[in-house]
Amino acid sequence: MEDNNVVATATESSAPAAPAKKSYKRVSKKKVCQFCIEKANAIDYKEVGKLKKYVTEKGKMLPRRMTGVCAKHQRMLAEAVKRARIVALLPFKGE
Repeated sequence: MEDNNVVATATESSAPAAPAKKSYKRVSKKKVCQFCIEKANAIDYKEVGKLKKYVTEKGKMLPRRMTGVCAKHQRMLAEAVKRARIVALLPFKGE
């Protein structure tokens, strides 16, 4: 006497599967370097208003992926921010 039909599989007893969610990729607009648009050859450390756009409230420099600045101008920007800090135009730490 064998009871082969007593064993139930997990797929037969489980609830029906929900349909998979569609994955939507968020397409963001390509950020364009503002200094390339202005065709800037140099970034002046004395232009504090312009430099503050690229520095957080805590005083940290924002990365390229957040600002959209190209690599060439990011290096120039970093140098200008550091010079402005030394001359006390920008704070080393936030207020």
